[in-house]
Amino acid sequence: MIELKGINKKFEDIAALTDVSGEIREGSVFGLIGTNGAGKSTCLRLISGVLRPDTGEVLVDGRNVYRDEQIRRELFFISDDPYYFPNAAPRDMMRYYAAYYEEYDRRRFSELLEKFGLDENRRIHTFSKGMKKQLFVILGICANTKYLLCDETFDGLDPVMRQAVKSIFAAEMINRDFTPVIASHNLRELEDICDHVGLLHRGGMLLSREVEELKSNLHKIQCAVSEEEKERLLAALEVVKMEQRGSLLTLTVRGDEQKIREIIRQVQPVFAELIPLTLEEIFVSETEVAGYDIKDLLF
Repeated sequence: MIELKGINKKFEDIAALTDVSGEIREGSVFGLIGTNGAGKSTCLRLISGVLRPDTGEVLVDGRNVYRDEQIRRELFFISDDPYYFPNAAPRDMMRYYAAYYEEYDRRRFSELLEKFGLDENRRIHTFSKGMKKQLFVILGICANTKYLLCDETFDGLDPVMRQAVKSIFAAEMINRDFTPVIASHNLRELEDICDHVGLLHRGGMLLSREVEELKSNLHKIQCAVSEEEKERLLAALEVVKMEQRGSLLTLTVRGDEQKIREIIRQVQPVFAELIPLTLEEIFVSETEVAGYDIKDLLF
C-alpha cells in the first residue's frame, strides 16, 4: 500500500502540493486526476522517491520511499516525457533498467516489442510520441515491479493502443501482485479501467473515492413536470444541481437509487428517467458542490 501523510512540497515560492494525505491500496487501478498544474506529476515523483517532501512522508508498504532504496525497486515511474540516452535504442534502455531491477524480464520485453511492432534496434529519438509511450510502458511492465506509476500514459496513444495497454495492465493484475497508478487530466481515458480515483486541485486532494461508490451515490434525472411536481421533487430529493428548459427539468441528485425511484413514482411526473452519469459529470458536480468554478477546473 502507498500512503501519503500530510505531504507539502514547494518549488521556490510556488506551492505544488499542500497537506496531501491519502492511500493507494494494492491490487487496484488508481486514477490520479486534475488540471494541468494541479500537482499530479509532483505527486508521482514523490511517490517514486525522485523528490523528497518538504514536510510529511510517503510510505510504500510501510517504508519511507525517499530513504529506502530497496523499496524504490518496487516502483517504476514513467514520466510524461520519459528520459532516454542520446542515440539509444529500445534494447539499450532495457539493459539499463535490467541492471537495476533484479526481476527484469528480458524475454517478455522482446515479445512485447514485437507485438507492438517496435524495432528494438531503431533509435528512440526517431519514434513518434505514441511509439515512445508504448515503449516505456513495455519497459515498465517488464521490470516486474509491484507498483507502476504512469504520468499521462495514454496521451498520444491511438484508441487501439490505449485498449492494448489497458489489457496488459489487466493481465498483469490477474497474474501477479501489481498496482498501476495513472495520472491524467482526461477522465474518459480512465473511466473503464480505474477502481479508485483521487482528484487533485490547486495542490490539494479534493476527494478520493471508489469509482463504484461515486456512481452509486450520484444520479441524473430528466423529467417533464408541472410547477407543483417540481416543488415536490425539490423538497424530497437532495439536489446537487438543477437545470430547466421549459417543462423539461434536469436534476443531479445524491442518494440511493431505489429511494430516488420511489420518490419519482410518488410524484408521478408526465415523463421521468434516470440517466447514468459519466465519471466526468460526477466530478464536475462534486467540484461545483465544493465551491470551485468549473471553468477553472477539469475538462
